[in-house]
Amino acid sequence: MAQPYQVETRALNQAVKRNGKRFPADFIFQLDALEFADLRSQNVTSSWGGRRTPPFAFTEHGAIMAAAVLNSDRAVEMSVYVVRAFVQLREVLSSHKALTQKLDELERRVTHHDNSLASIIDAIRALTAEPRSAKRPIGFTSDLGEKPA
Repeated sequence: MAQPYQVETRALNQAVKRNGKRFPADFIFQLDALEFADLRSQNVTSSWGGRRTPPFAFTEHGAIMAAAVLNSDRAVEMSVYVVRAFVQLREVLSSHKALTQKLDELERRVTHHDNSLASIIDAIRALTAEPRSAKRPIGFTSDLGEKPA
């Protein structure tokens, strides 16, 4: 973690210890024995050299906080970059919100127009449909098949 910020590991560890309140458990954590053993096997260190205690690992929030507490040109550059990225993200989200509002307004208009068109179509169908009237036939009719009760 010290390399990207162009500081010595000792300086990074010292900055983290001095600013302990800025690094809660979700920003930095210590590797467990299994993770440490796996890390050591990947880096192939001698049994006598290297670290004997598990190192700390930074989450993305911890890496950003480390950039804020370190005093190297690269760390300052990274802090400025992160701030600019968040400002840009906020701008994108606000424009996204405006687009969402416009889409909602258009959807309401289209729904209103659909309802109006459906009413007009129903009225046209009613005017063009053949009238169904229950007119009584002229003359007398008889029900020959029915018996009086």
